[in-house]
Amino acid sequence: MRPIDFEEPIERRIDLDLAIGESPVWDAGRRLLWFVDILAPCIYALDPQTNHLTTYPMPCAVGSIGLAAGGRLVVALRTGVHLFDPGSRTLEFLVHPEPDMEMNRLNDGKVGPDGCFWVGSMHDSQPRAPTAALYRVTPTGECTRISSGLEVSNGLAWSPDGRTMYHADSRGAYVQAYDFDPDSGSLSGGRRFATFTESDGLPDGAAIDAEGHYWVAGVTAGRITKFAPDGRIAGIFSLPTPAPTMPCFGGSDLKTLFITSLRTDRPGRHQMGTLLSVKTDVAGIPTGVFG
Repeated sequence: MRPIDFEEPIERRIDLDLAIGESPVWDAGRRLLWFVDILAPCIYALDPQTNHLTTYPMPCAVGSIGLAAGGRLVVALRTGVHLFDPGSRTLEFLVHPEPDMEMNRLNDGKVGPDGCFWVGSMHDSQPRAPTAALYRVTPTGECTRISSGLEVSNGLAWSPDGRTMYHADSRGAYVQAYDFDPDSGSLSGGRRFATFTESDGLPDGAAIDAEGHYWVAGVTAGRITKFAPDGRIAGIFSLPTPAPTMPCFGGSDLKTLFITSLRTDRPGRHQMGTLLSVKTDVAGIPTGVFG
């Protein structure tokens, strides 16, 4: 299937040059889109109505964020998982999943239907090595290793009913699907959902729509691939950026797809990292809250 253009125009939403834009999260209560630049390192909050951008510098690399109870964010820093209060701009340490693995840093993370923060790590140098893992962090700071032997943990998303979890290894170039128990957070029935090549677009961050389609950023191919729940490709959408990192549904009707990207210096394709948005004909699902 060849890539096609979105039916609606794609907008560039910020003037910043993001080194590694990542982890867009829609905050319906505050009507804000949160996202990060991993290397800045910084968390940003965008008001899509006014385009006002608020900046929250972080002390070290910030891999991902999620909404947390009490108006806070759960934040995956190089130094571990923290709670961040945007009002006071203070961090509260919760747990470090990998305190003795200096070759890794925390990467993609999301709040699951079980109210826990699921966060993976990645080998943070080239060539990549399978030193990374996926973890489940509870609101009380208990941390459980779910899987290991990964190079770049990515692509977390859950089906609308919370019964299927998706998880990718970007350098392993695959997405796995699991049966998921939203009450206990347990996984079973792991199976290969999709495999990729660099030209397909290695799988980075992902989102789920209300119909259960899995939308994954192809970070090496300037595209987003939309998969049906049975693994069939339901659409491939081309983007005006060569390195998209993660989509997220947001806006008042959850029908705006926000897309982060990273800076690239590929031959003939130098482009700054940015934040894009495009209207879609399908809505996303509400964002989970940690705790």
